Amino acid sequence: MKKLILSAAILLGGLSMQAKNVDVTSSMVQTVNVQDDYKEVDAVPAAIKTSLDNAYPGVKLDKAYVNSKKEYKIEVTVRGEKSVVYTDVSGNIIKK
Repeated sequence: MKKLILSAAILLGGLSMQAKNVDVTSSMVQTVNVQDDYKEVDAVPAAIKTSLDNAYPGVKLDKAYVNSKKEYKIEVTVRGEKSVVYTDVSGNIIKK
């Protein structure tokens, strides 16, 4: 009789616990906006133009921005490829 009750308890206990893998389908998109304090300017100093011409022959300046530290962020096109160059007011290229 003990074996019958024990078997019934194990059987009912096994039926009541149904383990199931839960599929997590929520997708989380995280975006980071880096705000720099660059303001767009119309013209850059002649030293910067000369420095860029020497460093990148055939460079075309697309847009220029300046921040409070007088560092320039310049969008350029060289041989059909667009890139961004950072310089100081003297025309020295800054690695960022």
